[in-house]
Amino acid sequence: MKQVLFVCSQNRLRSPTAEQVFSTWQNIEVSSAGTNHDACNPLDDEQIAWADIIFVMEKSHRNKVLRKYRKSLIGKRLICLDIPDDYEFMDPTLVRIPEATVPRHL
Repeated sequence: MKQVLFVCSQNRLRSPTAEQVFSTWQNIEVSSAGTNHDACNPLDDEQIAWADIIFVMEKSHRNKVLRKYRKSLIGKRLICLDIPDDYEFMDPTLVRIPEATVPRHL
């Protein structure tokens, strides 16, 4: 079973949406976190260690994750989805983006 982590800034809209979208998929476990210290679920070393694949929403998230967790990322896949912060939680357009891009990486 693959452990998949979705990361955005605040863990309020994009990453929780992706987590919910993929929560019912077989053969993967999903979680989500935010890069900001005041995120709903702030990203930490434990989550990085847990994940096999980490999907970030923007290049700025990738840069933050690389800067802070570089050593912990050895052997892990870090993929940027390029999803701007333009959507509400479970917005149908937002749901379609990870549905179209994430599966090819799993």
